[in-house]
Amino acid sequence: MTTRSGPPPARSGLPGRAGRSTVPSAGRLGLLDDSAPRNLADLGWNTPESVDVLWALSRSPDADLALRTLVRLRGAVGDEWSEIDALVRAQRSFRGRLFAVIGSSDALADHLVAEPSSWRLLVPDELPDRAEVDRLMLASVDAQPVPGEIEKGNRVYRARLTGPKAVVALRLAYRNLILQLAAHDVASTVEDEPVMWLPEVGAYLSDLADAALTAALAVAFAEVCGDKPISVRLAVVAMGKCGARELNYVSDVDVIFVSDPADGTAARIAGEMMRIGSLAYFEVDAALRPEGKSGALTRTLESHVAYYERWAKTWEFQALLKARAMTGDMQLADDYIAAVKPMVWKAAERPDFVPEVQKMRRRVESLVPEAERERNLKLGRGSLRDVEFAVQLLQMVHGRVDENLRVMPTVDALAALTAGGYVGRDDAANLSASYQFLRLLEHRLQLQRMSRTHLLPQPDDHEALRWLARAAHIRREGELDATGVLREQIRHQSLRVRRLHQKLFYRPLLEAVTRFKTDELTLTDTSAERRLAALGYAKPERALSHIRALSNAPGRRGQIQLLILPQLLEHIGDTPDPDAGLLNYRRLCEVMEDTDWFLRLLRDDGVVAARLMKVLGTSEYIANMLMRSPEVIHQYSDGPDGPKLCNVRPEDVAKGLIASTVRQQDMKRAVAVARSHRRAELVRIASADVLGLLDVPAVCNALSSVWAAVLNAALTVAIDISERERGSRAPARIAVIGMGRLGGGELGYGSDADVMFVCQPDRDAEESEALKWAQTIAENVRSMLGSPSADPPLEVDTGLRPEGRNGPIVRTLASYAAYYAQWAQPWEVQALLRAHQVAGDEALGIDFLHMIDHVRYPAGGVSNDAVKEIRRIKARVDAERLPRGADPATHTKLGRGGLADIEWTVQLLQLKYAHRYRSLHNTSTLDSLDAIGAAELLSENDVALLKDAWTTATKARNALVLVRGKPIDQLPGPGAQLRQIAFAAGWPEDQANEFLENYLRVTRRAKAVVLKVFGA
Repeated sequence: MTTRSGPPPARSGLPGRAGRSTVPSAGRLGLLDDSAPRNLADLGWNTPESVDVLWALSRSPDADLALRTLVRLRGAVGDEWSEIDALVRAQRSFRGRLFAVIGSSDALADHLVAEPSSWRLLVPDELPDRAEVDRLMLASVDAQPVPGEIEKGNRVYRARLTGPKAVVALRLAYRNLILQLAAHDVASTVEDEPVMWLPEVGAYLSDLADAALTAALAVAFAEVCGDKPISVRLAVVAMGKCGARELNYVSDVDVIFVSDPADGTAARIAGEMMRIGSLAYFEVDAALRPEGKSGALTRTLESHVAYYERWAKTWEFQALLKARAMTGDMQLADDYIAAVKPMVWKAAERPDFVPEVQKMRRRVESLVPEAERERNLKLGRGSLRDVEFAVQLLQMVHGRVDENLRVMPTVDALAALTAGGYVGRDDAANLSASYQFLRLLEHRLQLQRMSRTHLLPQPDDHEALRWLARAAHIRREGELDATGVLREQIRHQSLRVRRLHQKLFYRPLLEAVTRFKTDELTLTDTSAERRLAALGYAKPERALSHIRALSNAPGRRGQIQLLILPQLLEHIGDTPDPDAGLLNYRRLCEVMEDTDWFLRLLRDDGVVAARLMKVLGTSEYIANMLMRSPEVIHQYSDGPDGPKLCNVRPEDVAKGLIASTVRQQDMKRAVAVARSHRRAELVRIASADVLGLLDVPAVCNALSSVWAAVLNAALTVAIDISERERGSRAPARIAVIGMGRLGGGELGYGSDADVMFVCQPDRDAEESEALKWAQTIAENVRSMLGSPSADPPLEVDTGLRPEGRNGPIVRTLASYAAYYAQWAQPWEVQALLRAHQVAGDEALGIDFLHMIDHVRYPAGGVSNDAVKEIRRIKARVDAERLPRGADPATHTKLGRGGLADIEWTVQLLQLKYAHRYRSLHNTSTLDSLDAIGAAELLSENDVALLKDAWTTATKARNALVLVRGKPIDQLPGPGAQLRQIAFAAGWPEDQANEFLENYLRVTRRAKAVVLKVFGA
């Protein structure tokens, strides 16, 4: 691709300069307007003597627009047209500037016609220099230097022209200068004129802005102070692109005001300057000042310094990176720069630097509507802001010790980073080229109508894309015309920028630790550690040792690691605990040392790489199990129906687990197989959870299903082994009844399995013998499943059985019936509401459920005394069961509006009304809440509050286990750990406080509903 260099391209199929004696048709010139032949005739350009002019016109970005403008200009200038016509024919440079600018910009074409004499501004081959620009802008309002100020080096003037006439004069002067610049900028698209490169254009636009605001300030001084002495010192500091001298054609100009004193007069002058500048030229924005738009417009230098020392956020220091003395009292502006710039280079040492930087980055991305992200040159994916953000971050990290990096323009900063050895030469050159290409497109889009835009044309707008390609001087290549080349280049350059983080941040780290390309790179271990610290690594020296070990792996593995590590490190850096993520990745690589598929999969499937790194940097629970079940990583890819992690049915997993387990000949091996299957399923479920692919009910259902399958498999094997040893059939049938969250299908990662064992002796078996046998089977199942293991525990809890821990583990169906008929306490009846058959003999389990239905759903509802007892027990639980030192506001199980509150509320309503509404015969909390709402036992809003609280608390409780790797119910306070838990719960890491506030708000509202029910 060729852009903005060399001679202008001839359109495909057009003859060369030699032999251009035949007058080409309007169609061949690319003129599509029906009036084009008549317009050419009116101009006298339909003759052989005009052939060169016509071919030049055809190269204008919009030849039809250029021709229409020329016809209008001819009418506007009258007798001067002959002079223009002669210059067009004789001077290719003038012709190139004129045809290019009126074919590139509707707005400037209109300006040229509206101000007929402005065409003469396009005749000189040189642009006005900085001094001439200042003179022209000040002269437009007859601004005179304030005595004594120029001698001090200040830019303080007082205008003699004020009011609306001053605004008109300033607008005209500024637009004339823009016209001249734009004409020189685009001339090379039409004729063989010198190319103005992006840094030149940006710097010149910034000089124009400086001169323009100096003139606007002169008017402001005159309007506020009149002929009286100016009683304040007022400095204007340029920020953003203007501060860095890389301004766009149409852009807000960010400024900060420093005054002495900071009184009402200073504020009025500053406000007037902003008003005049915004009316005459461009939006003047002071929102980057301390406290933003809520803060005082002007402050003293001391006030600025005090604010930055005490209150400023990281983004404010990043903004100061581009601060530059602009106009007004330049001595005061220089004092401001000298005072605040050193603070910029200390910002990376702030404890909140990394999370604030990540927050800024996410906020920028969130500002762009989804439909525009592929078209937004400034804020979209692979955009200008990506480059600027990355370059500024590297400057802040390394500029603390390397003063050569303390430059402002993005292109210059990239060059300085390269010269200092912080970025590889090829990477910096490619990134700079991509950045300048995207900025060029941005300039051309803004120039078209002199409007502030960053959006590329719609992909199907062929005419707009064709114009943009010609305005950007893009040539055809091979079979692609200029529009096709433009489409391809936009895609290519955006993709290249999209990889900027791995290119800028991580590739130099690898080159440093492997010590190759030493002639290009000088990144020391200290510099590398500093960079890792800025990227969120709490222990950068350890991280560097991990990177060194991975990249120096022997043979083919090391080569692949060097290829994929930049991408992987970028993904890990986006997680809340990069240190743990990198360590876990190294551990996983050591486990997979003898396998070929692992690194190849990460290399070839970017989706797998991204998902795996997110999991490793988020969940210790998953990482530990992945070391023993790495085959699950295959499921991190996408299949034809979406993520493979979700294309698994829990019932199919259960069948496979049971089938594999029952083939084993002894209990120990059977439990090992069951654990292996369970481990893989836990990794799958938890990974899908962390990646946001499964919602809370689906997670709970899958966890409950795998627990039930383990119980079923272990029980089946225990019975088979017993029958082989006995040499006869088992003397009884056994069923396992799930209680609590297992019965409700609502298990979390840290939940035990609450169960009851029920047996039914065969007709020819003695009941005592059958019970003894069943007791042995149940104990074997419990002990083997609960034996020590590296996997999450398999605790089978029978504490909800009749008589609690003092009662027999196994009872017959008749014994259960007799007990519940005579002795059942209200809490036991309440516990039966969650009872559901989960394993063993299904028919026996169903018989048990039918037997207890009249106990848990009694005719007429439970007695008033039972309701009072349940309320009493609930009050006691609230007062006594919360662990010592726990915060009742954030304890997910027993805290205010937590899981226990919601479940007790649902169960109380079931006990009172299940006899009336069969839909309440349900063990699921969420399903029961739906039934409660349908029966109008609670309002729709109250039901929604309870469901939201249950889901929120369950999600938070699961996230605690995923992050900490063990069952924990208490949410931590603000800090790093809360950020990790919020991230695991699906919140952006920088919104940990919002996650906590949402939890508190949701549970507080739910608690009000709970009190309403229990107080009724």
